[in-house]
Amino acid sequence: MKEPNTSNKSQTDWQRVDAMTDEDIDFSDCPEITPEMFANSVVRRGLKPVTKKVQVTLRVDSDVLDWFKARGHGYQTQINTLLRAYMEAHE
Repeated sequence: MKEPNTSNKSQTDWQRVDAMTDEDIDFSDCPEITPEMFANSVVRRGLKPVTKKVQVTLRVDSDVLDWFKARGHGYQTQINTLLRAYMEAHE
């Protein structure tokens, strides 16, 4: 197996970056953040210690599962995140 081709030395010109003002920054390739983007965001409060995941069988309404699946890849993680938030709010 090959060693990864990485370097600890940054190739960023930090003096140039530090000298820049807000007006010098080109945001033309960054989309404007819209209220819809915020509506679809997930708030994560700090990093939790890694816990062991267990496989379970859970009965949920089909429209609920369809809604989560329609949100795309990672729907099971989203369900877990919401359940964790509910759990923490009720501790």
